[in-house]
Amino acid sequence: MASTTGDAASQAVVRLGFISGQVVQEFGYDDDVDSELRAAVESTTGHELVDEDYDDVTDGVMIWWREDDGDLTDALVDAQTVLDDGGVIWVLTPKAGRGGHIDHGEIEEAATTAGLHATSTFSIAPDWSATRLGNRGRGK
Repeated sequence: MASTTGDAASQAVVRLGFISGQVVQEFGYDDDVDSELRAAVESTTGHELVDEDYDDVTDGVMIWWREDDGDLTDALVDAQTVLDDGGVIWVLTPKAGRGGHIDHGEIEEAATTAGLHATSTFSIAPDWSATRLGNRGRGK
């Protein structure tokens, strides 16, 4: 059974678009995050996930976000600080019906305020959905 779960996590990383050699910054880590997905990202990139205090350039960001985590706009602005041009931000939220779930409209509103826009949302793990955020176009 573990290989099936591991395979699903590896396929999820492909959907996130992370590749070997990339540095991925993680925000909002807590004991409820999907450890299989985290391990698959680290295995694919060949690097441990770096935390929010990392101050060098990153290629991507994963933000685990729950209803009571505070101001998502602030987190998105912080996430862009060291993100390389063309880097992607993923907001991972608990699925509907699970504790901490937030409405997609809240993600879109925070993204717009932070100069980003939501481009896609899909199931990424048993309890988590992923929303891809991209730049609006002209600068950050």
